[in-house]
Amino acid sequence: MDRLLDLLHGKLGWSLLLAAGIAFPFVAGNDYHLTVMSTAYIYALATLGLNLITGYTGQFNLAHAGFMAVGAYTVGILTVDHGLPFWVAFALSGAVAAVLGFFVGIVSLRLKGHYFSIFTLCVGYILYLVIEKWESLTHGTVGIIGIPSPSPIGPLQFESPRELYYLVLFFLAVGLWAMHRIVHSLVGRSFVAVRNSEDLAEALGLHLMRTKLTAFVLSVVYAGWAGGLYAGFVRFLGPGVAGVEHTFDMTMYMLVGGIGTMLGPLLGAVAMPWLTQYLQFLQEYRFVVFGPLLIVLIIFLPHGVVGSGLQWRARRQSRQAAAAHAAARQRPAAAWSPQEDGHA
Repeated sequence: MDRLLDLLHGKLGWSLLLAAGIAFPFVAGNDYHLTVMSTAYIYALATLGLNLITGYTGQFNLAHAGFMAVGAYTVGILTVDHGLPFWVAFALSGAVAAVLGFFVGIVSLRLKGHYFSIFTLCVGYILYLVIEKWESLTHGTVGIIGIPSPSPIGPLQFESPRELYYLVLFFLAVGLWAMHRIVHSLVGRSFVAVRNSEDLAEALGLHLMRTKLTAFVLSVVYAGWAGGLYAGFVRFLGPGVAGVEHTFDMTMYMLVGGIGTMLGPLLGAVAMPWLTQYLQFLQEYRFVVFGPLLIVLIIFLPHGVVGSGLQWRARRQSRQAAAAHAAARQRPAAAWSPQEDGHA
């Protein structure tokens, strides 16, 4: 178990995961499997952002799907209604989400705990209503049709499902690399300090509002870019993309994989959609099936698959270190005899 965890969290493990992602199209049965996996990667990218603000900073944002919809609609509106190139619109999707997240964060992050979550839940519902009712901008319930696929970059085309798959995989890999740099930097450690104890973090000199706002803005940038990729991949948008159920899905991905870890959200976001696909015949009873399973998981693996594995290893190593320390203290006393001191 220890070797497996070390492998998965080391450079070799991430290299093997990347190699598996590159090889997947060659073993996929058809284009539908590529579509399912590409969609899973897009939501994995968004879940990385939610994990940053929730898992590493301790602020449960229930408007995350709304910010993903903001990124998606930014691409849809700019490309379809205003004729901007896809990549310009894609860059602006993250910028628009960041600006909106900045102003929402200034207000919402003054609240703590459940109050913050309830406020962001309201923000997410407001974003849904704006998308649904502002027909002159968002096309309302009709949605945006005919969103262009990502523009070619030199000889690289992005028309077929396989080409789009590799494009999404590339952005997921870049997002994972950037997130790894963030959480292992001094800024990332300040996020964890705020999560562990806001009072202690403030006593150590951290500016709470600035730290939480930085985490919030970074998280919604991930959501905005995931939404931009989703718009270029699906090429049709409706108000449902802003539904709070998508935030709950991403929360489930974190809980299953391991909240506050790098590998956990990726594992949950990739595994759960495939499980859903294989349980299509239970679609009408989806929450009846997944509800008890999620409860059982939280009871027996409260930190998710990866998080519980890491905690199990930490406890095991702590017990081994304590046992070794106790043995080291007892060894000289056991080895001592009167003859050695010349007191036969």
